[in-house]
Amino acid sequence: MKSYTEYLWFNTKKKREFINMTEQVAQAVAKSKIQEGLALASAMHITAGVYINDAEDGLIADIEEWLERLAPFRPDYRHHATGETNGDAHLKNLLIGHQVLVPVTQGKLDLGPWQQIYYAEFDGQRRKRVIIKVLGE
Repeated sequence: MKSYTEYLWFNTKKKREFINMTEQVAQAVAKSKIQEGLALASAMHITAGVYINDAEDGLIADIEEWLERLAPFRPDYRHHATGETNGDAHLKNLLIGHQVLVPVTQGKLDLGPWQQIYYAEFDGQRRKRVIIKVLGE
């Protein structure tokens, strides 16, 4: 089995941002020259996530609103006693998840018709990274 690793770096302009990274993952798969296998995309920070869903602006706004309703920003998280102010970002990561696994078939991502891979930033405006690992033959 072969493997290929690539890192993507993000430095978001806003505290919360959703970035479509499907093309970057597809490019990593192409560079890997792996024809059959799996591609993993994983956020390497506990205040960010990676997920698969539709690339529709209304849905992205709904996701952001849903996350804020379930894990709202507020000053009284116990985590804030450490000097941090991002307790909500840690909880949002738990809701979205930090990684996705996508099949690679005939050298390409094997996504459904509307599926896109997104990086979700919940505590941005600083440099963060995602690892892409492609495994297979």
